[in-house]
Amino acid sequence: MTPSDASSGRWSRLDRPPLSEAALRRSLLAEGGLWTSVEVVDSTGSTNSDLAARAGSLPEGAVLVAEEQTAGRGRLDRSWVAPARSGLFFSVLLKPGERVPAAQWGWLTLLAGVATAAGVAQAAGVDTALKWPNDLLVTVDGEERKAGGILAERVDDGLVIGIGLNVTLTEDELPVPAAGSLALAKAAVTDREPVLKAVLRSMEDWYGRWIAAGGDAAESGLQETYAAGCATLARHVRAELPGGRELTGTAEAVDADGRLVVRTAEGAREAVSAGDVIHLRGH
Repeated sequence: MTPSDASSGRWSRLDRPPLSEAALRRSLLAEGGLWTSVEVVDSTGSTNSDLAARAGSLPEGAVLVAEEQTAGRGRLDRSWVAPARSGLFFSVLLKPGERVPAAQWGWLTLLAGVATAAGVAQAAGVDTALKWPNDLLVTVDGEERKAGGILAERVDDGLVIGIGLNVTLTEDELPVPAAGSLALAKAAVTDREPVLKAVLRSMEDWYGRWIAAGGDAAESGLQETYAAGCATLARHVRAELPGGRELTGTAEAVDADGRLVVRTAEGAREAVSAGDVIHLRGH
């Protein structure tokens, strides 16, 4: 989509008004706060790619929001596509630096999940759950569906964390039948602006706690809060691991490094740090 096309169609859906960059800046930018800039663009390929390309010249706390992503990506390079202004598609730049050991930076994906779930619950009135490591689930007609996802990418001196959240997508707009949206989950509020503000404020709060604790997920309360909201725990799962290996068992815990601990039928316990986890039915 060209900029002129995006502008001409800007009000084509009156129930999907554009975000106000000025209003977001007024609400989120404060001296001494985490967020240092907020930019809203009509359309881009990927906010993660755009922010990562500029990360070296930007301070921590840059926020880039797109009304539409044409090449949005999820984990394992899966595409994330949705109609313009039907969701929240944004990336943030975080630079923990020497305040947190690099070995603990993996917790930032889980931190973003906790912050997103809390912000959505507060602003939209929707109960959410987290699927390890980075999916946000909502309930639609009694069924768990994915309404959001998180993708963290390492840059030279920090991390870019991208969040995609389906807000007003209708059933016929869903990319796959297993997807969901806040609207389909009967959200009390589907105005994207207050939801985005709530998520970013929640992320600022949790990031501050995590930094203050030197990245210690237990001391900051992050590990306990993530576990409490994680729908994967106590479920029978199949983990599809790098290299083509599979692991089936019961998800028992999220350990101090953010890994999912799975107990197999033989009683062995294995910590999974990367992979695709499927919740199995009938167990």
